[in-house]
This record gives sequence, structure tokens and C-alpha cells, in this order.
Amino acid sequence: MDAAPAALLVARGLTYHRNQDRIFGPLDVHVDPGEAVLVRGGNGAGKTTLLRVLAGLLEATAGGATLLGRTVDADHLARHCGYLGHRPGHAPELGCLRQLRHAAELHGVRTSDAQLEQALEAVGLAGYEDTAPRRMSAGQNKRLALARLSLHPGRLWLMDEPYANLDLDGIALVDRMVGRHTASGGGAFITTHGAYAAPPGRVRVLELAGAAA
Repeated sequence: MDAAPAALLVARGLTYHRNQDRIFGPLDVHVDPGEAVLVRGGNGAGKTTLLRVLAGLLEATAGGATLLGRTVDADHLARHCGYLGHRPGHAPELGCLRQLRHAAELHGVRTSDAQLEQALEAVGLAGYEDTAPRRMSAGQNKRLALARLSLHPGRLWLMDEPYANLDLDGIALVDRMVGRHTASGGGAFITTHGAYAAPPGRVRVLELAGAAA
């Protein structure tokens, strides 16, 4: 019998304190190839903080994590982990096509303008190639961030409230993207408030009960 594929992400005893307040932990967390983990919890449960710790943006108070079997560091995360945060992180004056071209180059992905245009079309932004994010709605900015994530070569996606600011079509778009990513052997770790988060394929729910806001 073939051995089960190794987990993409494994965290043991992960804990985070802000000043003297414990935000979460200790937590044991894993994401396997082909699965989406939905992280749910009320305001102040620590969902965003947990995601930022896993993304290397905050340092855990205790515990640690491995990504693809290697202790996480900034370079390893940048290569193998796509991060979608609350803020889209766009350059406000650059058109959408230039935003994606810059992102692809940053990730070492060779792509043509035609492929970038297809990525924009896939998220409902066809015709916005030269439009700057500052001229777009919050939902359109989220769609552009999703297009940027789709270009990341990493197998693990860390997604903080990807359904926020999206209409029903946008929510379905996120579910389709996550479903395709996990079907190809990737994994997704997704914070969400909503019961509407229902990507196809193997989905596991992690309920997070934090100790502080």
C-alpha cells in the first residue's frame, strides 16, 4: 500500500500572546494535500493572528511549524505559500495587468500578457487591464487579489476572510478556485465567519476559541 502523502503544513503547540494576553493556543494544526481547512470562530478568537503567525508575519510565543517538512522561514514561505490577507496590498496607481505582471515576476513565474489577461477574466475583471485599484470597489480589489494568488506557484494557500466584500458570484468564485487548487494536490487554510464557505472536495473545520480580542 502506498504511503499517505506528507502534510503540507504541520504546527505543534502553536501559541501567541499579545503582551500578557493569550490570543490562542497551544494549537496543533495541519493541512494535508488535497484539503481545505476552514478556521471558524467569533471576533477576537485569533483567526487572523493565527494566519499571520503561519505566514511568518508574526512570531509565535511558543511552538513551531514546518512547511513541506522544513521549518518555516521567510524564503521558504515566499516560495511555497501564497498569502491572501485582509488588505489587498496593491500598488494603488498601477493598472491591473501591471499588478499581475509584477506579482508573477516576484514569484519567478514566466507568463505572457495573454495569460495575465486570462487570469483577470477568470475573476471577472476582463476590461480592467489598465484600471488602477484605487478606482475599483472593495469587491473588485478582492477579485484582483484572488487573481494574484492564482499566479502563485506555492502548494499552500493561507487565506484570511477571502469571502469578505464579495457578492454571491464572488463567493462562488472563491469556492471554485479553492476546489481547483486542492484537486491539483494543493492545500488551503481559510479563516471565515460565514457558513457559505463551501469549496468542493475534502473540507475540514477548525473551531478556534481564543482568549482575548
